[in-house]
Amino acid sequence: MWESPRIMTTFLMIGIYNEVVYRIKGGFHLKKLFKSFLFLLIVSLVFTTSAFAKSEHAKKSLVALGDSIPFGYNLEDENAHPSRDAFPFKIGDEADLRVRDLGIPGLKTDGLLTLLQHDQEFREAVRHADYITLNIGNNDLLAALKQAYVSSNGNPQLLNYYLMQYIQSSNVFANLSQIVAEIRQLTNAPVLLYNFYNPFQLTDPLHYLAKNVLPEINGQLNGFVALANLQLQNIVLGDAYTAFGENQAKYVLANDIHPTLAGHTKLAEVGLLALGLKK
Repeated sequence: MWESPRIMTTFLMIGIYNEVVYRIKGGFHLKKLFKSFLFLLIVSLVFTTSAFAKSEHAKKSLVALGDSIPFGYNLEDENAHPSRDAFPFKIGDEADLRVRDLGIPGLKTDGLLTLLQHDQEFREAVRHADYITLNIGNNDLLAALKQAYVSSNGNPQLLNYYLMQYIQSSNVFANLSQIVAEIRQLTNAPVLLYNFYNPFQLTDPLHYLAKNVLPEINGQLNGFVALANLQLQNIVLGDAYTAFGENQAKYVLANDIHPTLAGHTKLAEVGLLALGLKK
């Protein structure tokens, strides 16, 4: 209760008022009354100043939104909770921020949008955030890839065609636009949006399919960020695609699509730089 300077000041001023009324009714001398009033006023100022000082020195916070990437999926033996080795915590450790990791494995853009619109836990976390990271759309793209593979029967030329068709029909960018707009209704905090890295190892044929389509998809994402900044302001891009490059053996878990510990360290470096938090 006493963490709010306004609440503290209110209670103390009520006390001052009650003291004044009591002493007037009791017929005390005005000089004594003034001294009491002055004493209580000084006490209120001391407490209020202390409360403000505490508020000013409180740690700023970072809220991580998105899928299994900010969650730190498969960094631990069990995925029971977000990993302390995931990149949001690495950013927090480096920049001295409190971290709230709300990453959910398997989450798509439509799911995150629903949470931001209706889930009070998410809305309150975003409302009180000083920085926000956003990793979303990866599962939308993977779902489009699976659909394209089935539709093309594995034919490389058709696979690329169907993939782009399914990505466009997934509404990933429309959902993303609404997600960012919803966040901006709740807070003016900087929003760091990561683009899509290539999750496939060089030995996987899908690596080269992703290498062909991801520059176009990330190019659309760049355009989206530029347009969003014209209206919503303070949206920055984290270039995970360039940071990972062709180093999937180092940055992506073997037989997996999620970042290694080194991959999360790299994502943290990208985030710190983009948010201007790099020391």
